[in-house]
Amino acid sequence: MRYRGTWDMGKGATRRDRTMPMHATTVLCVRRDSQVVMAGDGQVTLAENVVKHTAKKIRRLWNDRILAGFAGSTGDAFALFSRFETKLEQFNGNLSRSAVELAKDWRTDRALRHLEALLLVADLKNTFLLSGEGDIIEPDDGIAAIGSGGPLALAAARALLNHTSLSAREIATEAMQIAGQLCIYTNNHIHVEEL
Repeated sequence: MRYRGTWDMGKGATRRDRTMPMHATTVLCVRRDSQVVMAGDGQVTLAENVVKHTAKKIRRLWNDRILAGFAGSTGDAFALFSRFETKLEQFNGNLSRSAVELAKDWRTDRALRHLEALLLVADLKNTFLLSGEGDIIEPDDGIAAIGSGGPLALAAARALLNHTSLSAREIATEAMQIAGQLCIYTNNHIHVEEL
């Protein structure tokens, strides 16, 4: 996964695009039947070192009716969680409206637009992936993933959804185990939340 943004080199300098790799975690959301499950690994890395194995990267919000997970800088993620909770309060738990308003703020607010994180949010009806570029992506098949191991977990979850009768929780757990075996920024200490 790559984070794309701009930076200012000072007075008189031109703005240039920068592309830097985001080495982050893995968070996966899976829907099957009436189940909505979000799973995240527990690894926290600092440069080339693993500094924590059991971090909790998924939260329950708005009276436990909304799940939110992050990938990226922890401090940035906490700032985004706080902003998102404020939006949920402002719009009475309306996930779609809160996601749109957070994405607008994230893209235009001077402080927020430099945050390096991605959010994955879900309620019983919707799943959205939010980025600092103003993206609000709703997956076609009810499966979404973010972070370094996101593409691996997403591929595994899609295969399991299409070719097994496993529950959403079982799919999420197995897909995260697969991602943890392949991505060096993802471990197998998996935290799962379900609506």
